[in-house]
Amino acid sequence: MNLWRAYQQALAAHPWKVQVITAGSLMGVGDIISQQLIEKRGLEKHQVHRTLTMAFIGCSFVGPVVGGWYRILDRLIRGNTKMDALKKMVIDQGGFAPCFLGCLLPIIGTFDGLSVKDNWVRLQQIWPTVQLANFYLIPLAYRLAFVQCVAVIWNTYLSWKSHQS
Repeated sequence: MNLWRAYQQALAAHPWKVQVITAGSLMGVGDIISQQLIEKRGLEKHQVHRTLTMAFIGCSFVGPVVGGWYRILDRLIRGNTKMDALKKMVIDQGGFAPCFLGCLLPIIGTFDGLSVKDNWVRLQQIWPTVQLANFYLIPLAYRLAFVQCVAVIWNTYLSWKSHQS
């Protein structure tokens, strides 16, 4: 619990920095899970550059873009009711998600050679439900962290899929 309190204090003092670092860290964790638990590489064969690349994408693109979007969305639709969450999810999935993916997937593809089609299909299956819960249950300050925690599973898949031989 002390770690959680320290995170909350850091988030209150430096919300933008903490959210960006959280996004990058959790993308890196997704890659570590992929390499160690799914691919079973072992520490000797762990590709550190790959993990750092995923963390870099999280810090330099995912964290700033998604964190900024959540702030904008909260200004567009004020409130925390079920209907407000539904509206946010519809706007997010109908407007932001396609644009975001249109940028993110080529970035990841540049680094890892991922199939845009494979990623798009998988994302469509998971993300609307996650976002509905996110906008209804999670306070604004914690939304990016929540999404990135869920995204650890997604990032693990992305890392594994992009590095299959």
